[in-house]
Amino acid sequence: MIVSKASMQLSKFGKKITNYSGILELMDDLGRAMSGKEKKYMLGGGNPAHVPEMQKLFRKRMNEILNNKREFENIISNYDTPQGNLDFIEEFASFLKGQFGWNVTSKNIAIANGSQSAFFMLFNLLAGDMPDGKKKKILLPIVPEYIGYADQGISEDFFVSCKPKFEIIDKHAFKYHIDFNNLKITEDIAAICVSRPTNPTGNVVTDEEVDKLTDLAKKRGIPLIIDNAYGAPFPNVIFTDASLKWNENIILSFSLSKLGLPTSRTGIIVAKEEIATALSRANAIISLANGSLGQALIMPLLKDGKLIKISKNYIQPFYAQRSKQARKWIYKYFDDSLPYYIHINEGSFFLWLWFKDLPIISHVLYERLKKRDVLIVPGEYFFPGVRDKEWKHMGECIRINFGAAPVEDVEYGIKIIADEVRKAYNNRKKMAYSQNKSD
Repeated sequence: MIVSKASMQLSKFGKKITNYSGILELMDDLGRAMSGKEKKYMLGGGNPAHVPEMQKLFRKRMNEILNNKREFENIISNYDTPQGNLDFIEEFASFLKGQFGWNVTSKNIAIANGSQSAFFMLFNLLAGDMPDGKKKKILLPIVPEYIGYADQGISEDFFVSCKPKFEIIDKHAFKYHIDFNNLKITEDIAAICVSRPTNPTGNVVTDEEVDKLTDLAKKRGIPLIIDNAYGAPFPNVIFTDASLKWNENIILSFSLSKLGLPTSRTGIIVAKEEIATALSRANAIISLANGSLGQALIMPLLKDGKLIKISKNYIQPFYAQRSKQARKWIYKYFDDSLPYYIHINEGSFFLWLWFKDLPIISHVLYERLKKRDVLIVPGEYFFPGVRDKEWKHMGECIRINFGAAPVEDVEYGIKIIADEVRKAYNNRKKMAYSQNKSD
């Protein structure tokens, strides 16, 4: 008798968490490009650059750890608490008090194995299926928004978002703003979440917009979550004026990844004590404890104030120059006959390009570029919670990383993108011409 092999049975959670996703595609492309033998032009992914000054600093700090037997053995051999390394947490609280004057103690801080893990726990602690049978959601007040949020909800229909207002700056530049006139905070909203600077667009929600969101959240009795992975005071990849604010109604996220330590997987959450405690308890179940290396590497830099100086003197200028150069190449290789716009780059490692009335969706453009060894991220993945699935704008945008790859690779990649976009528009013109002739 032949016995067929039964397919693996997954739970509802298993099916949801293993579905194909944008973040999976992005990270798979990134990993394969970094490890493969064939030349790839890596304008996708969120990898930080190897900023020379930062690499020297981390190498020096690593040598200090290796030469201090007690410190080295503690890092590799001893578990920290589920909240994080207690010395680091105390130091970070002191840092925030000294830098901003916030009324923060160690009880307001929780460490996670990267911001991605922190947000998974945070979102699902606050939203989803509630004990009273109701369903709560996370509100994204402006899209496009970070690709990594999209699939983090354990339950379905987890996010709701609001389309932005468009400000056209000039013939090739624009900026998104929160459309407060259409922003609805209904009873089923558990929290508001925004990244600042925003990945993918480089948008920085203004201080006025943050104040409005804070007031709206406070009136509803819900938290405002601000993802500060690229912001001040570290890594400070921000090119415009913006104030960093915190109170017990705000959940603020920091990350060591964009300092140049992505594999240390260190996310830092600052929140009211109740939320920080809940995160620590969840972390004990999900991760047991946190990785210690990232905390150990930067703790002395918190104590002596170097973290602020290196962010201001090395990291911010590095990416500001890369952004400026990338935009010059776009202006060089795209021409005025193409209806393209660049979102004003106010921070992060990315440029967000909008091709108005693009004849193909951006995922098709992504596939065509991939065949030419240029990797970008298609725009469709950055619109979680949008109810209008016919909104064309979602398929007209792409994100490129201008920071991680060598400058010559970025220039070549932009040149190939311009070539493929031009082909797409020209093919539409040819088809229209042929149709007119046949008519």
